[in-house]
Amino acid sequence: MSYNLYLSVLLMAATCCSLVITYLSWKRRELPIAISYGLGLLTGAFYTFGYAFEIVSTTLDQIRFWLRIEYIGIPFGTILWFILVLQYTGRQKYINKWVIGLLMIVPMITFISHNTNKWHHLFYKSMTLDYSEGFPLAVLEKGPLYMLHVVYSYSFFVVGMVFLIQMFLKATPRMKKQIAFMIIGSWGPYGFTLVYLSGIIYMPIDISPFGFIFSGVFFLWGIYQFNMLRLAPLALQKVFASMQDAVMVFDLDNTLTSFNQSAVGVIRGLSHQWIGQPAVQLFNSYPVLLEKIVQGPSMASKIQLTDSTDEQFYNVHMSFITDIQHKPAGKMILISNVTEVVRSEERLRDNARQLSELNTFKDKMFNVVAHDIRDPLAVLINLMELMEDDMQDCNGDHEEIVREMGQQIQNTFILVESLLDWFRSQRGGIIFNPVERDLALAVQTSLRLLHVRSESKQIQIISEIPKDTYVYADKEMLDLIIRNLLSNAIKFTVLGGTIRLRTEHAEDKIIVSVSDTGEGIPTDQASTLLQEFYPISSMGTAGERGVGLGLTLCREFVRLNGGEIWFDSAPAQGSTFYFSIPTPPEVPTQLPARGGQR
Repeated sequence: MSYNLYLSVLLMAATCCSLVITYLSWKRRELPIAISYGLGLLTGAFYTFGYAFEIVSTTLDQIRFWLRIEYIGIPFGTILWFILVLQYTGRQKYINKWVIGLLMIVPMITFISHNTNKWHHLFYKSMTLDYSEGFPLAVLEKGPLYMLHVVYSYSFFVVGMVFLIQMFLKATPRMKKQIAFMIIGSWGPYGFTLVYLSGIIYMPIDISPFGFIFSGVFFLWGIYQFNMLRLAPLALQKVFASMQDAVMVFDLDNTLTSFNQSAVGVIRGLSHQWIGQPAVQLFNSYPVLLEKIVQGPSMASKIQLTDSTDEQFYNVHMSFITDIQHKPAGKMILISNVTEVVRSEERLRDNARQLSELNTFKDKMFNVVAHDIRDPLAVLINLMELMEDDMQDCNGDHEEIVREMGQQIQNTFILVESLLDWFRSQRGGIIFNPVERDLALAVQTSLRLLHVRSESKQIQIISEIPKDTYVYADKEMLDLIIRNLLSNAIKFTVLGGTIRLRTEHAEDKIIVSVSDTGEGIPTDQASTLLQEFYPISSMGTAGERGVGLGLTLCREFVRLNGGEIWFDSAPAQGSTFYFSIPTPPEVPTQLPARGGQR
């Protein structure tokens, strides 16, 4: 068998090698670098496949046919490789459709001129057969367009090699191995072609395609050893280096393999000389961090790493790095500075503690002040009552003054009582104790307390609430609700007016209404009257002044009892206030126990 057949088989093996890598690139097609890498190897596959059949062809027409197959890939291989180098070395910004279009002008000229050479002979001046090796070989006399193709391809090859060498010189030791495989593998087809074209060593056949066998071995080993198709090294290094969080990478033996610039600011004395050193030796000053590295994956936890006077806190998260088969290939530790967060949390806790202390002090102060005011006011009320009795016995002339003083003291007492009730409701100090109560009797009790005020304005109060109308409510709260609504009705009802109380049943509640024939509620107050703490104090029809807390307390106490409060009002036509209150829960009837036989 002639040796050209062996060479043909070898070239077919190179073609298969290129197609395998092209397939691997297709599986990683989500990365732009894998696309250019795969297309570049596909052009090499056309070259080696066509040349495998060219060297076993017997006629010039057959050789021309296989040359056309080879030149499907040959013109574009160098440019695709150059695009790969730009992506690999982090120069993606130069790659766009206009740049690619300009780079492809000469390859398109090469492709077209080769396929149209028989009409102009600018690519090959002549093509003959040489039988001196025992099998026909094409002897090609190169034309100017062929020389343009060679010069153009090697120019970009030189520029690409410069980029790779620059990257190699700046890379970490581990990355240098991967870049070295890229450089050596890229030299395969170009180095073999350079040897063939220079004539330094006599070669009867073109050895350029055999360079792809050399490249294929290096690229396959690089893919297996370094997963070259998965990473675009310099691009990832830039992202890695620009991260604000410190990142450190270890192998499964806890040996440091890489770190970013942020890690230098966290770990004292960290430098590239540490790479390749075991974590046990490097992190003696950081036992907590060493424990995280040794124990493996863990959730983020706050630790203090620095031993300086300026305390710094970090979140440390440990995780595995997996390979293509999802098997652990290394460890990565992520260290995030959370000092400001920790200090903010401490400040918030301090503020919350201070606020709690202030609130406690305020509660105590309010209770002390309110009770200190309440007690002397109660004594003044008793004294005023005694004075009124004495004035009646003496038929004094100051009865009106005394009555006014008594009214003012009474109002002040009501203010303090209302403030205490509201304050207790806001801080949860009121004990809610609902009981079954006759609503009609509760209303009568309040009417007796307000009898003097209603008589002084000649107001008729009519209660249409039937006896035995039972509700389920807190006694003190219910009395306050009724008393405040009746007091407001008296206050805003004109001389000789009428106030009417009614009830109606609605499911498991009783709705109570208090209607008056007073002035009604002004439009500007109606929208805010029952809002959250929004006290409104208005002057009554006889000049009465209130404290503005009555309706606020009514709203709070109605809600505490499980009801609602609302109103209807029209200017100069009076107002009607409604509130609902639950009815007593039904008690299941118990059947009499069955007596046993004696």
